[in-house]
This record gives sequence, structure tokens and C-alpha cells, in this order.
Amino acid sequence: MNDFATIELETNGQSVTIWMNRPEKHNALNALMIEELSDALSQCIDRQDSRVIILRGRGRSFSAGADLNYMKEIAGFGHDQNYQDALRLASLFEKVYTCPKPVIAVVHGSSFGGANGLSAACDIVLADTNTVFAFSEVNIGITPATISPYVIRRCGEAAARELMLTGRRFTAEEAYRFLLVNKVVAPDNLESELMQYVDLMLSSGPKAVEQCKKLIRVVSSTAQDTGEMMRFTANMIAAQRASAEGQEGISSFFEKRKPNWVQS
Repeated sequence: MNDFATIELETNGQSVTIWMNRPEKHNALNALMIEELSDALSQCIDRQDSRVIILRGRGRSFSAGADLNYMKEIAGFGHDQNYQDALRLASLFEKVYTCPKPVIAVVHGSSFGGANGLSAACDIVLADTNTVFAFSEVNIGITPATISPYVIRRCGEAAARELMLTGRRFTAEEAYRFLLVNKVVAPDNLESELMQYVDLMLSSGPKAVEQCKKLIRVVSSTAQDTGEMMRFTANMIAAQRASAEGQEGISSFFEKRKPNWVQS
């Protein structure tokens, strides 16, 4: 794997953790970190020995959002340069969202602005009890534009209106009620809770998980007529039943043994 300046990769069995590693800047996002996060994610996707990807932040915060010095610099760019810069960030969120492997975000400390786009694009979000959240973009005269598709998919329009229009800070418990996080966990229990989710992901067929992610994405976001949707879903399950993984899963169930994708 490549050496990175702003992130670290840590492998633990069949899971890989991408650590944002600018603790002195509260893991604020700048151009280099955005590029390196995208590159690291591509590497994790390509690795055959990794089945779960975890996104975390070193130090006191998950991420404080956009780096203010970076924001000051790009504010002087023209529209075309700003557009290309924003497109790179939007592409990172989309890469997380469409990643064929499960992605789990572990959020702590502060999660502001674009950091909430990263976590909203993940499949599972765990939050430390003490985490503080904010969609703070409006406070500095901009909008949470590139993160909005992922945040609104996760929490809905009503919650987005309250949180994005006010820019107010809110707690982990509120984030849970707004559906931005799956579970709020005491700091001492965060690692064990994370491993429970990782173990659940690893107990499932890897190709089935990949197809399940595609299924959810297509069914929830595509305007298809009933007949087309029925054909899509029927074709998917038919292919899986006939696949080697599907056959192994069914056989192992009736033979009362672990399937071959579960490491002993």
C-alpha cells in the first residue's frame, strides 16, 4: 500500500481501518486528504483480503469538516477551479456510498460540515456519546451542497431543514433520533460494539453483501415501474441461488456447519 501524509491504513484480519490523521487540525479536510481518502478507498476495494472498511479519526475529533486555511485559499479561485475542487469532494462521497464492501464510520469528538457527508455515505455509523455534530456551512455563508444527497437520504428532508438551515450544534443522541447515526455508544464500549458489527458483516457471504448493497441502492433511488422492479429483484435472487456462494450458504445451513467464507 502507498504511504500517505494525511491518513493511515491499519489492517486487522479481514477489516481495514482508514484513519484520518491530522489530529492537530482535528482531521479537517483539505485537498490532499480528500485525494488520499479516495486513493485509500480504491486500494481497500481492490484488496481481496479485506471485506469490511472502517473510517475513523485520530486524536480528539472524527473531523472538523473543511480546513479553514484550505477554504480561505479556494475562496480566491475562479468558478471553474472551485467547481473542480467541489467535484473531487463529491466524488469521494459517492465512492464511499457506492463502495461494494460495507463501510462503518466511528465518530467521536467533533463531526462538522463535510465530515457528516463522509459518515452519511457509510453503511453504519457509530457515535461516541460525547460527539458534537453540526452542519455549520450556513454560519460562514455557504451551503452543505455536496454532502446533501447523502445526508438527506439518511435523515430525510424535515431533519435536514432543521439542521442545515440553523447550522446549530447537536448531540449524539439527537443525531441518533435524526437517523444520522445507527447507535450511540459509551466511549469504553465503542471498540467492542464496532467489533460486533464487523463480525456480523464477516459472517455473511461477501458477494451477497455486495449485491445487497446494490439492491438497497437501486430500490431506494431508482424510479422504476413495478414490473421492472420485480424483474430486477427476481433476477438478482435467482442468480444468487444458483451461484457458488449461494449453494455453499444453503448447504452449510442444512449441514449445520460454518460456510467457507467464515474464518475459524
